[in-house]
Amino acid sequence: MSLEITVHELQAKRNAGEGFVLLDVREAEEVALVQLPHSVHIPMGDIPSRLPELDPEAETVVYCHHGVRSLRVVHFLRQHDFARVVNLAGGIDAWANEIDPRMARY
Repeated sequence: MSLEITVHELQAKRNAGEGFVLLDVREAEEVALVQLPHSVHIPMGDIPSRLPELDPEAETVVYCHHGVRSLRVVHFLRQHDFARVVNLAGGIDAWANEIDPRMARY
């Protein structure tokens, strides 16, 4: 499985009704500004202690603001036997720029 998924690929998955976990690893202040619907919020720094809340068998798309922090989380999760986890390339900023221009940007 690839390390990343584009915003267009994510939109296609959503439109097709595919089941997956959308994991937002940004800080609470960022989530308060804007978030993708149906996301699970666990800040990056809390991932190790909250690992039991995540299903290693579930397909998981991780995102942050630009995709840097979330890529680090993807690497961490893969080291902990999460084989079906990918990073949202460009993060929520790319989503706002390419998919939903009405979305707030910061």
